[in-house]
Amino acid sequence: MFKKDFVWGAATSSYQIEGAAYEDGKGLNIWDMFCQKDGAIYEGHNGDVACDHYRRYKDDVALMKELGLKAYRFSISWARIMPDGTGEVNQKGLEFYNNLINELIANGITPFITLFHWELPLELHKRGGWLNPDSPDWFAEYAKVVVENFSDRVKHFITFNEPQVFIGFGCITGTHAPGLKMSLSEIIPMAHNVLIAHGKAVKAMRAIAGDLQIGFAPCGTFPYPETESLENIAIARKEAFTVTDDERWFWSVSWWSDPVVLGKYPKDGLQIFGKYLPEGYEKDLETIKQPIDFYGQNIYHGFAVKADKNCELEVIKRYEGYPRNSFGWAITPEALKWGAKFLYERYMLPIYITENGLSCHDVISLDGKVHDPNRIDFLNRYLLCLREAADEGADVAGYFQWSLMDNFEWAAGYSERFGLVYVNFVTQERIIKDSGYWYREVIESNGENL
Repeated sequence: MFKKDFVWGAATSSYQIEGAAYEDGKGLNIWDMFCQKDGAIYEGHNGDVACDHYRRYKDDVALMKELGLKAYRFSISWARIMPDGTGEVNQKGLEFYNNLINELIANGITPFITLFHWELPLELHKRGGWLNPDSPDWFAEYAKVVVENFSDRVKHFITFNEPQVFIGFGCITGTHAPGLKMSLSEIIPMAHNVLIAHGKAVKAMRAIAGDLQIGFAPCGTFPYPETESLENIAIARKEAFTVTDDERWFWSVSWWSDPVVLGKYPKDGLQIFGKYLPEGYEKDLETIKQPIDFYGQNIYHGFAVKADKNCELEVIKRYEGYPRNSFGWAITPEALKWGAKFLYERYMLPIYITENGLSCHDVISLDGKVHDPNRIDFLNRYLLCLREAADEGADVAGYFQWSLMDNFEWAAGYSERFGLVYVNFVTQERIIKDSGYWYREVIESNGENL
């Protein structure tokens, strides 16, 4: 069963919901820029207004309370509080987040702050972004401002959300902001700077407040054993942390997380990419490996594997007509169980599932409600598997459903709906979906009714 203090929450990110992109002194970020690029975003959508959360945050917190959420994970817009990324602090930006935090606490909801959910200030991008060796210091300065202003009330912080995506999609495939296609000789040092930034930020935060709970939230597509034989489990565990040399290497879990938690890059990864790391990178590992209090992981799907007759990896081909969400992602609840188990075994930190959810083609029905049985079925299956991981010894500390409300889904614009709350992007009307009421009952029972 889930432990008594299990954290039940939902998550969002600033650019995806806030809007007010050009108001109250906010600086521009790379997504403000990228959305102006022809063909970059589905049907030319942008986050200028999004869910108008900047103005409607009180109503949205009221919805969170109605959903029974124990915690809310949200991100700070770096450029909203530091328009140029460094230096001057925008008081209007601080005021918004202070008001949001106070509203959450007044409604009995624990805030979890993510420092970086892909929104690099545009002025820092112009200075080379994460490729600039000064970027870790920029991030540490920003982290210091956040903690100085909010840590009297907020105790849970996450440094980075999905570095695999903002580096991989942003700078390898070019499908996300800033829309670059860079070489490995640029990408590997850039990724290394992100990890240094994490470490420097943790140090800066702890120097200000000693009672913080700090974590890291990468992502990954997790293998799981086709059947639970010892051989299949062993091959799945090995594959979960293998670094490959194909074009999708950036999804690796161990390349990003081993330095943060274990203080070293994985050996197989070094054999492939070590030549691209900056000279003397080893001295940075001490900075990267700062003590963290929990490990967050975003998990949506995975793939089945087994050991063949030679005890080598065999990936099981998906059958025709396998279940998928509207994004085309496979529905594989087993990935949540084995992802949590494998991560806990390797890193021995409390595990939070910091994102998990389903995109559906939700509509308002004739009765004025939003019926989403597919999402309920998805969440039920995944949470049952997460509960199995807890029953089998993994220290699973919490779960954040993605997402609280339908929002700007990056390159897909407003074409995908992940929310527990339906948003009419023309009128900004909110409607709690059937899945939201279902999730409330799960929270009330601490998952015992699954």
